[in-house]
Amino acid sequence: MAGIHITDIESAINWWRAKNPSDGLRACAEVRALGEVYALMVYHRESEGDEWSMPGAAREAWLTWYASTPDAPCIAICSTAQGDPICKGCGRTEDEVQHWPRMSPGEKRAVWRRITLDAKSWRFNRYAERTRYASGVDHPPPEALGPQASP
Repeated sequence: MAGIHITDIESAINWWRAKNPSDGLRACAEVRALGEVYALMVYHRESEGDEWSMPGAAREAWLTWYASTPDAPCIAICSTAQGDPICKGCGRTEDEVQHWPRMSPGEKRAVWRRITLDAKSWRFNRYAERTRYASGVDHPPPEALGPQASP
């Protein structure tokens, strides 16, 4: 069973709030559906919810948010191919790297959460700028592109 962490529900709610702001009276249907799941998790003091038993509207809203996030944490520096049990580039185990295409969205987010909290892989230190540019979050400064990019 893969669990969707409450912080992912919160991120999805905030993404939907930015995408489809409230009219001042009601939040959009996606925020309401995810908000119900979030409220129940808080009430029951649960940090994770089962991705398969989530109500349909909330699951669809969460999956739409999930589709807007980067899929794999790979930064194209894979050390598991050289026999490392944990990739120095992204922080995934060899098993996670091999089975990534078959993992559910909830399983992938659990891996993302673990490697983000750990923050020891090169993705989070040595090559952090590479991940920002690759995910479209940021653009490289002109000097990083070489002399041809200068005016």
